[in-house]
Amino acid sequence: MYTRCKICGIKTREAALAAVNAGADALGFVFYEKSPRAVTPEVVHDILSGLPPFVTSVGLFVNPDAEFVESVLARVRLNLLRFHGQNLTPSACVLVCPT
Repeated sequence: MYTRCKICGIKTREAALAAVNAGADALGFVFYEKSPRAVTPEVVHDILSGLPPFVTSVGLFVNPDAEFVESVLARVRLNLLRFHGQNLTPSACVLVCPT
């Protein structure tokens, strides 16, 4: 059995490369401006451009509105989305993404 490992709160390319070189399969990026680990889509795009293709990118959103999530996805390619917050419903977490 293989256990996958995700490191969250990545803010720099150096941190991303260190995590991947240590065996991380996935990297988490925080799109919540109140967090000390918050990053912008532009920073994440730069980080991802220098990583091996097998690394999974995960975006963390806290109490997001659909427009914000869609604006991030328009600027950076994420493999998975993770939602946190109050009063989140399954329908609030569903986005229609272009194929």
